[in-house]
Amino acid sequence: MNPKRLVPSVLAAAAVAAGAAGCAFEPPAQAALRARAGIGREQAAQVALAQVPGGVVKGGELEDANGHLIWWFELGAHGSRKITEVSVDATTGGIISVSTETDE
Repeated sequence: MNPKRLVPSVLAAAAVAAGAAGCAFEPPAQAALRARAGIGREQAAQVALAQVPGGVVKGGELEDANGHLIWWFELGAHGSRKITEVSVDATTGGIISVSTETDE
């Protein structure tokens, strides 16, 4: 077998195994931020979703904003072109901001 083809095959198999195990690749910086957060992504997402009845999470991540950890989420509702951005304090779980834009 060609060694150059073996590496991608092994990496692909590892990615499939990680996905099956419920794991996802996470950059070390993001893992370090999660270790500092007081609440996890799921709890923060539930806080954000309470701001958009019938909403779904379109995207989100944990960020360090000048030493303050913030979960931010982009939320949408079925049949709506509006995107609501919600920032959640990653330490307390409180809402920091909510803004809505039309997705264009």
